[in-house]
Amino acid sequence: MYARKRVVIIGGGFGGIQLAKSLKNTEFDVLLIDKNNFHTFQPLLYQVATSGLEPGSIAYPIRRVFRKISNVKFRMAEVKNILTNQSKIETSVGLIHYDYLVIATGSSTNYFNFDSKKGKLLSLKSVVEALDIRSFIMENLEKAMLTRSITEQQELINVAIVGGGPAGIEMAGALAEMKKWVLPKDYPDIDFTQMQIHLFEASDRLLGAMSPLASKAAKKHLEKLDVVVELNTLVEDYDGARLQIQDKDDFVTETVIWTAGVKGNIPDGLSKDIVAPGNRIKVDDYNKVQGYDNIYAIGDVSANINDDSPRGLPMLAPVSMQQGALLAKNLIALQKGKGLKKFEYKDKGSMATIGRKKAVVDLPSISFQGTFAWFVWMLIHLLSLVGFRNKIVTLVDWIQNYFNYDRPLGLIIRRYKRKD
Repeated sequence: MYARKRVVIIGGGFGGIQLAKSLKNTEFDVLLIDKNNFHTFQPLLYQVATSGLEPGSIAYPIRRVFRKISNVKFRMAEVKNILTNQSKIETSVGLIHYDYLVIATGSSTNYFNFDSKKGKLLSLKSVVEALDIRSFIMENLEKAMLTRSITEQQELINVAIVGGGPAGIEMAGALAEMKKWVLPKDYPDIDFTQMQIHLFEASDRLLGAMSPLASKAAKKHLEKLDVVVELNTLVEDYDGARLQIQDKDDFVTETVIWTAGVKGNIPDGLSKDIVAPGNRIKVDDYNKVQGYDNIYAIGDVSANINDDSPRGLPMLAPVSMQQGALLAKNLIALQKGKGLKKFEYKDKGSMATIGRKKAVVDLPSISFQGTFAWFVWMLIHLLSLVGFRNKIVTLVDWIQNYFNYDRPLGLIIRRYKRKD
């Protein structure tokens, strides 16, 4: 019989949830800590932001995930500091001891040299931020109904999206469909042919992590939806009304959605020597934090840098989940004095959707686009949602949107004001 050890996991994202589930009914006492009491399915945040889904469809109570797992507990708390020399973490609910600590704190928006302007920008990393985008867009449409100034109306209805990754193109596609099918019915006094949706990408193609075929198809689909895609375009400044573009005319808009990058969320208390580019934690092949014997990191916040992945593994949910599953096996093996297995990421592919019957899918052996890719995208995302109710509600909403092109959830529940 082995002495019970406490595994403390910071973060209830994909990696943290997977690790805790994989340690069920083991000889470990597992404590999962998160500042929110729910898990968020981040790939569908853009649908909450564009009124396609309710927040409850993509969020699920963490306690409910572990209802029938007696050795896993949850505490809603914010981690303030890691006391590595005491094997304790300082939290908003007091000190918590750990035998093994796993950091799975995910990532946050990286504003790069726009950090001083972030109060004027809209980001998309949480349910709250998705609702902020929804409210801001809807409030601006209400204002546009009241103004007679063409210039002011343009500022209110135009939308700029900075960043051509999956989040950027999915947001652009959803907004373009709203412009075409939904908004003219709800706001008949606004001429939506004057509404411009611009997608700015600094590199020479969209979806840089996917195949060139997927990038080309995504651009084609967006342009068919009247999204202006501007590649090799560097955004230089923003004053809250005009987006300044290098070597191009300014773009007039109050709505700038920033999807241009992310960075790791590293808790205080670790050595600065372990910080890799992108504010990620350096880990070894077993996801152990370099320089520490009982601290591990998984998911977006971790960076296993080697010849095969010089910048670390991609910040994707499948990476986090695979790391969580293997780390559970390694912790069990460590407890039993057995050998550990190195982490090897099994890339099962990537995908993104641009709108109704428009998606791109890259699998290890094949790439495809269009309607079939869209159905594959929907199936994978439905199966990945946590909770049976969330799967059913999301499916019903998608079926309804498919047949009537409508998004009935454009409610301004709480007002949002930018921090100008």
